[in-house]
Amino acid sequence: MKLYYFSNACSMGIHLLLHEIGTPFAIETVDFTQAAQYQPTFMAMNPKSKVPLLQRDDGGFVSEFPAIAYYIARANPAARLLPNSLEGEVKALELLDYMVATMHMRGFTRIFRPNYFTNHEAQYEEVKQAGVEIVRKGFALLEPVLGAQEFMLGDFSIVEGALFFLEHWSRFRAQIAMPANFEAHLDRLLARPAARKTLAAEGIAEGLA
Repeated sequence: MKLYYFSNACSMGIHLLLHEIGTPFAIETVDFTQAAQYQPTFMAMNPKSKVPLLQRDDGGFVSEFPAIAYYIARANPAARLLPNSLEGEVKALELLDYMVATMHMRGFTRIFRPNYFTNHEAQYEEVKQAGVEIVRKGFALLEPVLGAQEFMLGDFSIVEGALFFLEHWSRFRAQIAMPANFEAHLDRLLARPAARKTLAAEGIAEGLA
C-alpha cells in the first residue's frame, strides 16, 4: 500500500492507522505548497485533488478519510480497528462522519482557510471564530461519548485516527482548549509508537517532545 499525504493534514490520521496495523506501506508527500494536488500526475489518481489517498496493493485507489479508515480496518481484521458488532461499526462510522464532515471541514477549515468562506479579509476573524465555536461544540458533544474510557469506543479503533489529527490541531495549531478527557486521550495517543512514527515521518515536532 501507499499513502499519499501532506504533512500535518488530516492524512496524518490515516498515517497513524497504517502504523497501527503493522503492515509495510510506502508514503509519498503531495506538496500543497507547490499545488501538487492540482498537477496532472496526482489528479489522474485522485481528481478530487485532496489527501489522504490510499493506493491498494492491487493498484486501485481509495479516497475520503472515513472510507480509507474503514478499508484499512476491514482489510486487516487482526488489528481489531473496528468493533465486532453491526451496532459498533455503525457507531464508529457515525463518529467518523461527524468528526470529518463537521469538526474538520466546517470547523477547522474556517480557522485555517477563512478565505474559503468569504472574499472580504475584514471578515476573516469572524469566520475563524465561527470555526472555533464549531470545534468546541464538537468536543462538547463528544465528551460524554468518551467519558472516562481509554478510547472512544472502549478499545482503540479507526475513530482514534480522526481524533488524532483533530486533537493535535486543537492543541498545537489552533490552541483550542479541549475537555480534560480529550487532553488525556491525546496524551495516550502521543505515547503510542504509531503516533511517534507518524509525527517523525511527517517532520512534525509538536507532540514528540
